Amino acid sequence: MFDPTAFDNMKVVIEGALYDKDIGGEIVITDRNDVINMAKMSRQFDVSFQLPNRPVMAKFEMESRLANLAAELLPFGLQEQHAGCFVGLEFSLERVQEIDYQTIKGVLQDTWGTDRKISFSVIQHPLEMKKTKSIIMKVEFDRLITEDQLDDLDEMINFMKISLEQLYLHIFVQME
Repeated sequence: MFDPTAFDNMKVVIEGALYDKDIGGEIVITDRNDVINMAKMSRQFDVSFQLPNRPVMAKFEMESRLANLAAELLPFGLQEQHAGCFVGLEFSLERVQEIDYQTIKGVLQDTWGTDRKISFSVIQHPLEMKKTKSIIMKVEFDRLITEDQLDDLDEMINFMKISLEQLYLHIFVQME
């Protein structure tokens, strides 16, 4: 038997919390990926979900790199600095015509704070420029998340649900 890494422990906590909310009908899980990259000795985990009957998607992403794993397993003093995982959040909409990006950035900053990096990507079919497009909004945490913050991961899901509802209200309800 092996001793689970911080990545394993954090993955179990977030996965359990998300599936509890899925079983309870609060969210609908739409995708899940658990990837081990043997060439780079890294791990990635993500879960995508949405609120029932809402077109806005969310994705929780977590990554552990070789330096993070080595900090846990090798006793050479870098554990404090490198043990943990990188976490990112993604919200996406498909088939949207026009939105006010500054307003949407403000909605995300109201929930996640102004010190988070928020970026947008727009995907549009080049032959259908006047039609709809897909929009991806990323919220990045420019620091490692450690096992000391396990309780924060569960709370993060609640904030993701708030973000999904707020994005839905500002993009779809106010457009009507």
